Amino acid sequence: MRVLAVSAHPDDETLGCGGTLLKHRSAHDEMYWLIATQVFEPRWSSAVIATKAEEVTRVAEAYGMKEVFPLRRCTARLDTVPRAELIEAVANVIAQTRPEIVYVVHGGDVHTDHQVVFASTMAVLKPSYMARAGVRRILAFEVLSSTEAAPATADQHFVPTVFSDITSVLEHKLAIMALYESEAHADPFPRGPSAIRALARLRGATIGVENAEAFMLVRELV
Repeated sequence: MRVLAVSAHPDDETLGCGGTLLKHRSAHDEMYWLIATQVFEPRWSSAVIATKAEEVTRVAEAYGMKEVFPLRRCTARLDTVPRAELIEAVANVIAQTRPEIVYVVHGGDVHTDHQVVFASTMAVLKPSYMARAGVRRILAFEVLSSTEAAPATADQHFVPTVFSDITSVLEHKLAIMALYESEAHADPFPRGPSAIRALARLRGATIGVENAEAFMLVRELV
């Protein structure tokens, strides 16, 4: 099986679907990773930029990604990039990888980068195009500090409909999150280890297991 994780920022996929990706790794599935943004000078120093690039390399190796596709747009400025440009970039990655499952950041998140990435991905994966692209299932994932921070309005609320038991891989997921030294939070903030554990426990309790990740099923072809 071929899997594509579509994230706005490097740590999105670990927070949102890291445990599920580890299960794909155990199943020897072919995994790809699209990262829409990165940091640039002068807002970030050259040292920080180098550190973040090294983190991506280490995390990609930890998941066993076959290939990483960095779109290299500026973090927190995706809403200034022409939408057609982003749609074309996402379409190119999907054409190259032909994933059967796409995991994408939730479109209702408070972070505009997440909103733009979701909208661009869905523009590519219209119902009439999914089958031709090889995609059978699209799942949106939640990202701590972005998803729960959005107003709980009908058009933005994250409504989980698919759950993945990650009990056996939760510690591994936390170890990978710790690789993001420049991104991880200390407790009690949203990206701290206790918050990650708490969300996993809550989602697990929903389906009667110890720990889980939750997704919104956007579309599936059966």
